[in-house]
Amino acid sequence: MKIYKTNTGVIINHNDAFHTKKMDNWDDFLNRSNLYGALLEDLETMQPCSGDSLPNILPAPIGSQEIWASGVTYKRSREARIEESKSAGGGSFYDRVYDAERPELFFKATPQRTVGQRGRVRIRKDSRWNVPEPELTLLVSSEGSIEGYTIGNDMSSRSIEGENPLYLPQAKTYEGCAGLGPCIYVPESSIAADTQIELEILRNGETIFSDQIGIDQMKRKHHELVEFLFRECSFPHGCFLMTGTGIIPPDDFSLIIDDEIRISIDHIGTLINFVGD
Repeated sequence: MKIYKTNTGVIINHNDAFHTKKMDNWDDFLNRSNLYGALLEDLETMQPCSGDSLPNILPAPIGSQEIWASGVTYKRSREARIEESKSAGGGSFYDRVYDAERPELFFKATPQRTVGQRGRVRIRKDSRWNVPEPELTLLVSSEGSIEGYTIGNDMSSRSIEGENPLYLPQAKTYEGCAGLGPCIYVPESSIAADTQIELEILRNGETIFSDQIGIDQMKRKHHELVEFLFRECSFPHGCFLMTGTGIIPPDDFSLIIDDEIRISIDHIGTLINFVGD
């Protein structure tokens, strides 16, 4: 089933039927073990509604959760990071991370810095090379269980990170640095291993880049990333964890204002963001 956060509450789509209710506490609503089973119980007391009641513009499906991210989880990402950091002498760092036991994990965004469906993400004014990174994103409970999945747009300033790997926080975390949505997909079991991620970037209505990859190309397993994240961090309301990207636009590509970013993931839908100033 799919959970959509709206400005007034929540809409759940289950077996092509839509149900709605007002939401008092989004954190408590999301942070439940066996969320799928809990949602089935919720449906019994929710009001049916039409799919037409689902707004085109949606807030990010987040309460007070932090968003974290994983890096160098796909071979393509490793190669891109090596190339962008080569001149700074940091290229080998990413190669070593890819082969290491410990994954790369970093803090990505607060709810304040996150936008939802059809929201405007940003590119830094002091960066000349900027790309979106489309990522399957995990909803993880406070107990460390993976309860759902959504789409993450991990905006990245490649020129800043390439200048020096120690600049990663500045390349990744700033106002409007993340998109999340349009919903949270909560399946009865883990998401299918053959799930595909697709990125399309449009400029003036024309597609200027597109590519796709399967999540089966990830070297790291989802539970492995969560286990490392929870080793020394607690999340009272749960958290979101972006799982890395395997789609990297060419080195001569950079986003500009008003570009449209479309990230589609099987079973979840399509997250649409626009680049703002």
